[in-house]
Amino acid sequence: MSPLRLATGVACAAALLVPTAASAAPTLAPAKAPGATTASGNPGYHEKGMADPLVFAHRGASGYRPEHTLAAYDLAVQQSADYIEPDLVMTKDGVLVDRHEPEIGGTTDVAEHPEFADRRTTKTLDGTQVTGWFVDDFTLAELKTLRAKERLGAMRPGSASYDGRFEVPTFEEVLAQREELSRSTGRVVGIIPEIKHSTYLHAEGFDPEAEVVRLAKKYHLNHPKAPIWVQSFELTALKDLRVAHGYRGRSTFLTTVKGGPYDLREEGTTYAELTTAASMEDLSLWIDGFGPEKNAVIARNADGTLGEPTSFVRDAHAAGLKVTPWTFRAENTFLPTDYRSGADPAAHGRMADEVTRFYEIGVDGVFCDQPDICVEARTDFLAGS
Repeated sequence: MSPLRLATGVACAAALLVPTAASAAPTLAPAKAPGATTASGNPGYHEKGMADPLVFAHRGASGYRPEHTLAAYDLAVQQSADYIEPDLVMTKDGVLVDRHEPEIGGTTDVAEHPEFADRRTTKTLDGTQVTGWFVDDFTLAELKTLRAKERLGAMRPGSASYDGRFEVPTFEEVLAQREELSRSTGRVVGIIPEIKHSTYLHAEGFDPEAEVVRLAKKYHLNHPKAPIWVQSFELTALKDLRVAHGYRGRSTFLTTVKGGPYDLREEGTTYAELTTAASMEDLSLWIDGFGPEKNAVIARNADGTLGEPTSFVRDAHAAGLKVTPWTFRAENTFLPTDYRSGADPAAHGRMADEVTRFYEIGVDGVFCDQPDICVEARTDFLAGS
């Protein structure tokens, strides 16, 4: 394996999989830590053994409001979501902001701003040529002149009716909102940010991990019992958090059924290799959980129907790791074929029944575009169990 990007300049990719004597030293802050009360009032992510599954508002209540807006997070908490999820990219002046990707043509009205027409460009994002407008070409002040829009407008006209109303929030604004929502609701609202495309951001001259930890410290979240989990599809980013920047919260390694982490592309390492039972045990030194694509937890049959559970949950739990699959969406087009209702791809099908299947096999949480449906399904599941 080739060297990984670490502030120390000495760690290698193998250290992510096979802990050495040095990597096990207390100064490297291994992930294991005692529990804390969660937003829903149940132990959830934070204790050993079975617990009520948590509901994570995927990009906020993104089935009802444009994703990654303060309005989407506010609605999610009103719907009793336990955690809100901001995706993090960086502006030209180094501010963490909340967008799903560095390219913002699909989630803002930037194309309607003639003053930014010359910012449209093509960049390589994790090995793929992408054309559009990129957050890292805008200062925060410039970005604040834009307004969010629904990415799936044809599929979600109700959400699209809110286009043009909301700013792009900074990560700090979302952290402040989390504090206020916790005060106003009388419960601890958690936050589970995802560092997007860390390798790309570092190539552009940024250090998102350092800024995430700085803000976690500022908002008193840099400790093992804090209601924060940091996510990434790249292992290097998660290790950098702890080794280079002293992160003491919890972390989730996101995975897909196909492909592999971009930071380990030179080795050809796949997510499948990193989610074997043996690899899960090795990775448990550095992470606290997995956020797998949901088909890795319950496979789909060839005809698109929901199949049988894999060993993912059992293997992860044996390694002391939590499992929080993504993404549950109510629209027919996103559901297994046997959970759809009617022929309209935008109509809501039987998402509650689908997510209940995942509750039944012991997942620790679920990422939902419509948090209210997942919360209601959880209530019904617990009442019947």
